[in-house]
Amino acid sequence: MVKITREEVLKLAEISKIYLHENEIDLVVEQLKSVLGYAAKVSDIAGDIQIQSVKNVNIYRDDIALHTDPQPILAQAPEHEDDYFVVLPILEK
Repeated sequence: MVKITREEVLKLAEISKIYLHENEIDLVVEQLKSVLGYAAKVSDIAGDIQIQSVKNVNIYRDDIALHTDPQPILAQAPEHEDDYFVVLPILEK
């Protein structure tokens, strides 16, 4: 079990500019013990697992252009002209 003392919690609170009431200190000590214990278990488990990382692997595939009928999508647009959406200009000429 991970040990953290009352004095360490008070020091952390001081450094962090957190005010703890006297009746909160013991609760915070127990909560921090629980969190640190959980982190230690995760660290132990993670240390046992062999992770094979694959970096910088490119997957190549052929680009295939397919003709798609634009009418079903254009029918949902508020405004369209020929096979294009009409949008408001965002840049001045």
